[in-house]
Amino acid sequence: MRQTWRWFGPKDITVITDIVQAGAEGVVTALHHLAPGTVWSPEEIARRQSEVAHRADGTASGLAWEVVESLPVSEAIKTQSGDWRAHLESYRQSLRNLAAAGIRTICYNFMPLLDWTRTDLRWRLPSGGTTMRFDAIDFAAFDIHILARSGAAGDFPPGIVEAAAARFSQMDEQRRRMVAASITAGLPGQAAVPTLDDMREQLHEFGKVTPERLRSNFIDFLASVVPVAEELGLRLCCHPDDPPFPLLGLARITSSADDYRAILSAVDSPANGMTLCTGSLGARAGNDVPAIAREFAPKIHFAHLRNVRREGQGSFYESEHLDGEVDMVAVVAILLAEERRRHAAGREDAVIPMRPDHGQDIVDDLTRNAQPGYPLVGRLKGLAELRGVAQALQHPILGMPA
Repeated sequence: MRQTWRWFGPKDITVITDIVQAGAEGVVTALHHLAPGTVWSPEEIARRQSEVAHRADGTASGLAWEVVESLPVSEAIKTQSGDWRAHLESYRQSLRNLAAAGIRTICYNFMPLLDWTRTDLRWRLPSGGTTMRFDAIDFAAFDIHILARSGAAGDFPPGIVEAAAARFSQMDEQRRRMVAASITAGLPGQAAVPTLDDMREQLHEFGKVTPERLRSNFIDFLASVVPVAEELGLRLCCHPDDPPFPLLGLARITSSADDYRAILSAVDSPANGMTLCTGSLGARAGNDVPAIAREFAPKIHFAHLRNVRREGQGSFYESEHLDGEVDMVAVVAILLAEERRRHAAGREDAVIPMRPDHGQDIVDDLTRNAQPGYPLVGRLKGLAELRGVAQALQHPILGMPA
């Protein structure tokens, strides 16, 4: 597996020199400052490539921008409203520009309105470190009482509704703002972070979109962009829903093996693949992540390796990479076996890029104030553990080829 590292660009407090010292082989990044629906111009792409290729002192880093995460799909495309056709053409043109720049792997998602969702971005662990957490009762309190979405209470079990009312009554104004800010948090350099009023307006638009319609719109999107990607030799890989269950009354269509069977078979092409995110899929009790990895191995174009601990009622927190619900050793073994199969078949994409996804804030991370989920030391620990697993699984003493 090719070891990569997510970088958010010049606004990221983790700098290129840090990534070099981490031993990463490539960089995963995006043009977060450009709004969805905007063409990624050759000039903007080249600027980011140069930023990756050089340390702050101007010397060569030895790194390259290898994976896009993400080329965002606009809400207009997801709902097929407004300027969605123009946004589709912008997407196709961005693919052409990325291909011309030599970038071949494009991660994206089709989650409506919100990307990933957590209720606490720095939940304190017994060790003294912090991690990201999704608390089902806090989320219900936000949905029913802070956002005050119409009909929200009907989307939760009665016990959760009662617990959410009690939780909300105990929250002071600062706590309510913190929960709302955690749920609506964006990425560094992101073009815009939605306000509560923005969310209410967009929820009204999405209220017309059933799961069946969202899936149909997704297939229309794939039918439009996959042929272009295939012609250009690109690999599109859809990231699963995070978390993999409905939120805010919105449809979720990339949450399970059944979802990926529908998506990948609807537009069957070498360019139409998946991002295997073990943490996102692992947050759903019914998902057997190693089994999903094994079934879809030929279509895995990119891997996010992280782990979670489920707490019941839909709550979970992000655990250490090798200590959680997901059997990470099994997943890594499956990915390595798939790479060997691809090598034997002569596939150009025989090596699967992976990155240590997220990480707990530990040691110096606790004072660095990094983007939640993306600490330097916590990810270094995760990368070291994953690297060790991969190396051990390929050791000659086990009889497995490198």
